[in-house]
Amino acid sequence: MRIVSYRDNGQDRIGVMTGADSFVAVAEVAPHLPHSLRALLGSSDGLVRLRDAVAGKAGTHSLKTAHLLPVIPDPHAIWALALNFKTHIEETGLVTSKEYPHVFVRTPLSMVGHNQPLLCPPPSVAKQFDYEGELAVIIGKGGRHIPVEKAFDHIAGFSCFNEGSVREYQSQNRNFGLGKNFERSGSVGPWLVTVDEFGDPENRRVITRLNGIERQNAPLNDMLFTVGQVIHFLSTGYTLQPGDMIAMGTPGALPPYPGENLAPIGRHKILGAVNMKPGDIVEVEITGLGVLANPVAADQDVAYRSQ
Repeated sequence: MRIVSYRDNGQDRIGVMTGADSFVAVAEVAPHLPHSLRALLGSSDGLVRLRDAVAGKAGTHSLKTAHLLPVIPDPHAIWALALNFKTHIEETGLVTSKEYPHVFVRTPLSMVGHNQPLLCPPPSVAKQFDYEGELAVIIGKGGRHIPVEKAFDHIAGFSCFNEGSVREYQSQNRNFGLGKNFERSGSVGPWLVTVDEFGDPENRRVITRLNGIERQNAPLNDMLFTVGQVIHFLSTGYTLQPGDMIAMGTPGALPPYPGENLAPIGRHKILGAVNMKPGDIVEVEITGLGVLANPVAADQDVAYRSQ
């Protein structure tokens, strides 16, 4: 199944894709089921009951016109990995542990859904707003001290993740902090693909395009730590919850294309990386899963605002 989260008349809803663009609104065909994906995953046999409820139903809603939300709009936690691709380690020249994943946390308010704009900070705040194409793992069954060999029993599915990063603020402290949590700076979607449909992530690739030009393209088996290893590590100290998301890290940049006059950018002088700016379109594709696309828009100018 491919499951989307969307907003309809101020209410958060879930749908199941029946084609490239059409989906079944679960609230219309199975109002007895939970209306949020996190709640569905936390209910007994939620995915099985959802599959049965939509079997044979025709999609009556369009993805193009829906207001899509992050695939899990309200997770307990969004765990993210730094320096988990060997190509990214090589291009930065940074050193990381080969025994323990480098983990940090993102906030739900930093994320948007498919087709929703990412907000680029005003130039007076920051100028280095970067994409990071990643695989997102969505937990379906909670657990603590999960063995590596049982990790996939706890996964509901996978999604595409764009770990938008404001580099100037990321470098201000060791745990990345605000640089990874600017409002509406990252995205996840367009849908959750269940494990039975997606298969083994190590046989897939992650590809990032900016304005149609590939800037990242790497096999997921280039990861230093596998999905199973990361789930085992996180569950050592935290009871993973249904709906938790894990962003598995980003690969290195592709070299510039022939004729491109790109200067190395950022603190680590990475050649081939390009900053996002208002007016851009950024896409993250996981082969066999789908494409997460977002326009980039300018955030509001610096001015005091009160709510």
